[in-house]
Amino acid sequence: MTTVSLIGAPTDVGASVRGAGMGPDALRVAGIAEALRAHRYEVLDRGNLAGPPNPWQGPVGGMRHLPEVVAWNRAVFEAVGAELALGHVPLLMGGDHCLAIGSVSAVARHCRQRGKNLRVIWLDAHTDVNTHDISPSGNIHGMPVACLLGRGAPELVGWSGEPAALQPQDIEFIGIRSVDAEEKQAIRALGLQVFDMRHIDEHGMRNTMTEVLQDVDDDTHIHVSFDLDCLDPLDAPGVGTGVRGGPTYREMQLCMEMIADTGRVASLDVVEINPALDVRNRTAELAVDFIQSLFGASTLAR
Repeated sequence: MTTVSLIGAPTDVGASVRGAGMGPDALRVAGIAEALRAHRYEVLDRGNLAGPPNPWQGPVGGMRHLPEVVAWNRAVFEAVGAELALGHVPLLMGGDHCLAIGSVSAVARHCRQRGKNLRVIWLDAHTDVNTHDISPSGNIHGMPVACLLGRGAPELVGWSGEPAALQPQDIEFIGIRSVDAEEKQAIRALGLQVFDMRHIDEHGMRNTMTEVLQDVDDDTHIHVSFDLDCLDPLDAPGVGTGVRGGPTYREMQLCMEMIADTGRVASLDVVEINPALDVRNRTAELAVDFIQSLFGASTLAR
């Protein structure tokens, strides 16, 4: 029986709006453990990690709360690495998306040690490729991909044991529709593969996911980093940086089911759920729906 380990990281230290720190408990209230157990997974809830409070200060050197972001990500890095070493599937419950620096770095180290090919599927309205010298806000939840590609502050890169945890070909973006001006130039320079909403509109989610998954094989470790603002805020209001025009409920279900069909999902982030902005925990409940699909739930036996 596959074991899924739930790891809560209750912080909004990298975000622009307070409230994402309540995300882990919103997922628990929405029944994430019970839903996974219903699909025959063993579930271990490791509780919430501890870290410094959000000082809610302005940017210093182009970054807000760098020491606190480092501390939270170190805790995530160690916790995710420990679960991977046990052969478990770590499910990081954020918290804001800056936490992917720690989680993906731990996964990258694990894959390198075991000779696995890492594929990160980044479900988000934003690409998060800003750096401290081009970010309009200084919020580090807009910088994790840059850090994972080795382009961040020295304190936030190199954790996987390599200068960069990821190479550009290791990550695929889905659902993108909000990119800052200088960030667009960075994406082009890096040669990143971005399936924005125009691509999904023109080609459909099925063809998009076929492109994303075409070279996944038995030696691939898929890590899904799922920011709930990937969805349209009409469906998922409980996010801090909602952007209109996201994938529909059915499109996201198909996306998750096609990833599940590979049988290679081995780690997951679920981030940016903000219960302070939600309606009756609707966004966390949606997240649980999609997580079930990612772990193999389907209408018929497949």
